[in-house]
Amino acid sequence: MSDHSIKRRFAGRYASLAEIGEFIRREAQKAGFSDFNIYTIEMAVDEACSNIIEHAYQGEDKGEILLSVHTDEKGLTVVLEDYGQPFDPRTIPPPRPDAPLEEQREHGWGLYFMQQWMDEVHFEFTPTGNRLRLVKYRHTPTRDDR
Repeated sequence: MSDHSIKRRFAGRYASLAEIGEFIRREAQKAGFSDFNIYTIEMAVDEACSNIIEHAYQGEDKGEILLSVHTDEKGLTVVLEDYGQPFDPRTIPPPRPDAPLEEQREHGWGLYFMQQWMDEVHFEFTPTGNRLRLVKYRHTPTRDDR
């Protein structure tokens, strides 16, 4: 498989999520991922975009989402950039999946699921906003692959 990269800009509104999902699904299909992996990639990106709208922009139509997809022989990398409020995932306590329902927190599950669905999840702060890099490998990498 040859390297392939594509970038798109989307309005920071919930109505954009369907178009973003179609874009991600199409790119993951072209890259040859299984239906299950396509679903997990799409769900991780959907969660990330929802968080950008809700938390970074604190509402709809306050900014845009720059989405880049790169595929190569190792897998697929999605980079999401926004120009909103800085987000530091270390400030969000992880949810406790084994805790009783009445003790569950309302927030933090999106980040948890992104980390479960993707092989790598990296946050960066830039002078203009946030950058999130999500990686899905074609196979489960060994330490030497990373």
